[in-house]
Amino acid sequence: MQHIEAFREIIATPKKIVITTHFKPDADALGSSLGLAGYLKKKGHQVQVITPSDYPKFLFWMSGNEEVINYEDAKNQKKAQQLIQAADLIFCLDFSAIARIESMSSVVALSKATKVMIDHHTNPEQFATFVYHDVKAAATAQLIYQLIVLLGDKHLIDQAIGECLYAGIMTDTGSFRHPNTTPEVHRIAAEIMELGVNTNLVHRRVYDSTTADRLSFLGYILSEKMVVLPEYRVAYFVVTAEELKRFNSQTGDTEGIVNYGLQIDGTVMSVIIVDRPEAIKMSFRSVEEFAVNTIASKYFNGGGHKNAAGGKTVGLGLEATVARFLSILPEYQSELLAVPI
Repeated sequence: MQHIEAFREIIATPKKIVITTHFKPDADALGSSLGLAGYLKKKGHQVQVITPSDYPKFLFWMSGNEEVINYEDAKNQKKAQQLIQAADLIFCLDFSAIARIESMSSVVALSKATKVMIDHHTNPEQFATFVYHDVKAAATAQLIYQLIVLLGDKHLIDQAIGECLYAGIMTDTGSFRHPNTTPEVHRIAAEIMELGVNTNLVHRRVYDSTTADRLSFLGYILSEKMVVLPEYRVAYFVVTAEELKRFNSQTGDTEGIVNYGLQIDGTVMSVIIVDRPEAIKMSFRSVEEFAVNTIASKYFNGGGHKNAAGGKTVGLGLEATVARFLSILPEYQSELLAVPI
């Protein structure tokens, strides 16, 4: 982290702290937020986690979840705004562009609080006083763990904090199978296990806490909506608003579906395109050296990691978004076909 001693001095005395993360938080976003919150509370700070939206129910087990404020919830929004305005410090976790917190962005940007960005995504904006940023980190939860150790407070990481951080690391590494799974990641996971964290239980809470509706939805998507383009080594899925409604889709129900495309032998890139009320949302996944974050940023107002990125279109519509996606594939055909797998 830049200016680590100045940061250490700031958090040495009790502060009013707000922690936030990106819209529609995943396990890394929420896990790093609640893990950091648990640590800062032990340091004597007054801490509030505020998310810019709701998040999947399979994350509700995390310690501190019951205290999280959802900014989109009308009955909590005024309180959230007051907390942001009164904060001494605002931690921005798992995002590096202020627009990623959607309707919260202007309130956070205008707050006089000192901003702290902790993230591992590419192309960070310069909006924070303190920055702990590393694109080589597998997860923001990994950075939170490393920062606590760097501050000399490893002894304050308990089982509850460890569970939150492990969930973030586990999911962002694809259960430790993605290329971002380094020896350091395994060492941190081992140290967390030594705290008494039941990693099998964490895995089951995240991946085996689904609903019958979600399984029916998944079966439908895989059997009816998967398109494979062998000439490009691409698979993609298109999900309409009507289909989301038909299967009573909840927040998080489309998460992970994009990965199924990469299970097809020879596939290099998989994409899911979903018709959401606020925008057409896209998730990109790839293998080896083929970078999907460049496609997301160049054509779909997004970005992310080399092998995992997100994008969106606003006002374009579902059919036009799909057409745009298909139109760019010839540009990348030779690169896709050259990937050794």
